Amino acid sequence: MLNLFEYQNKITIKDDFDGLESFLDEIWAKREKNSFYSEDSEDKIESQRFMQFIHKSNELKSNKYVGVIHFNGNKINLLPKIFFDSSKEYKTEEVNQIQNHILWWLSYCRKIKFPNYQASLGSVKSDFFEVLIYLFSKYTRELLSSSIYQQYEEVNKELSFMKGRLNINEYINENISRGRWHHLNCTYDAFVFDNEFNRIIKYVTTILFNVSSSQDNKKNLREILFILDEVSDEKASAEQCEKISFNPIFGEFETVRDYCKLFLTNCVSFDYKNDLKLFAFLLPMEYVFEDFIFGFIEKEIPSIVAKAQRSDIYLDESKAFNLKPDLFLKTEFKSLIADTKYKIVYSDETDPKKGISQNDLYQMLAYAVRFQVDEIILFYPDTIKQNQENSAEILIKDTLANNKEISIKAFQLPIINKGLLNQELKTETDLKELFETTRIELKGKIEKILLPTASEQETSYPTSYNT
Repeated sequence: MLNLFEYQNKITIKDDFDGLESFLDEIWAKREKNSFYSEDSEDKIESQRFMQFIHKSNELKSNKYVGVIHFNGNKINLLPKIFFDSSKEYKTEEVNQIQNHILWWLSYCRKIKFPNYQASLGSVKSDFFEVLIYLFSKYTRELLSSSIYQQYEEVNKELSFMKGRLNINEYINENISRGRWHHLNCTYDAFVFDNEFNRIIKYVTTILFNVSSSQDNKKNLREILFILDEVSDEKASAEQCEKISFNPIFGEFETVRDYCKLFLTNCVSFDYKNDLKLFAFLLPMEYVFEDFIFGFIEKEIPSIVAKAQRSDIYLDESKAFNLKPDLFLKTEFKSLIADTKYKIVYSDETDPKKGISQNDLYQMLAYAVRFQVDEIILFYPDTIKQNQENSAEILIKDTLANNKEISIKAFQLPIINKGLLNQELKTETDLKELFETTRIELKGKIEKILLPTASEQETSYPTSYNT
């Protein structure tokens, strides 16, 4: 097992890594073109951006993606840079706890609906990918055991009686002309078990069964395949998942659909039917952090109204430069813009800029001017080596607007349970329980930043907010 942290440490490439770069190139080429997995600028890049191959020194380095790669019997863990400590040798237990953090962050992501329960993480002695398989397989197996999903689909079939509509051309050419006038070529809607959604579940389950090394997971997946035995084998895509909607009766299947989308978006394998030795599950960490903060505020702090990215505001009058802040936040007393920056800051105590880049500052100033707000918040993640109490405020006077002050504040958010990293994961552990103290701490920190105190409320007035 090899551990690589984003942009941090390097490992020497061994002979059994021959072909890894071409494997990742193929993954990159086949990746789903959606907002969760790629960016507009990256769509034009043909070579993979998951890892850096330094051929001069024969070394390997991780880029901005986190996840796991299985290649020729090797497992490469790609881990968040905020957990990196060059003085440490990371044990399996620590890696598992780091990956549990990723699971906790994902549980707040808006695009992925996790089941309400997150039990028995400790019973899966493997990486977080196996835990994801466990959560999917357990939830799906239990759901299919009690509720079979059926839906209406258009069926073309020859019948001995009239049903739906008669396909005149086919009936004349295929039936009457061949003396089979008593067979009617009909098209009708049928309430079927072998439908598109069940075919997606079966496809995803088959892939996961071939890559999982957990016997518990394989048992759950095998039972799902048994239930769906009469469903056709067809390849599926994340795009198909996006098009599927459910009426309230089948609302619980939304979770299964979202899991299928998660796996189909971020898992790449070479062979659907055979034993898979080449496999990858990769997530862009910048997006995960942004989506986690948005989802956390939305779910945990109802007094703050969070709105997603807007794309209708431009920096210039010719509308060539689009502005897309991450979050619009509105409380009873003020409105502001917040931007998430998945970067390590405050690493140098003598740096007057506190690690905040000049480009970020220019970007926030553009937001303030075009969205007509005088307060901008920058959210950064804390790290295992730094104290999350660090913060910074930069005041800018707009001389074109009668010296109006624009406040740009930067904060580190406590998204890491540091005490957890040194603990052995117990069996039957609940994910929510593991991060309860972190949830409370993060909620308190965001409320302290965004919600004014009683004395501040008396003198606080809403800022201009262009909606």
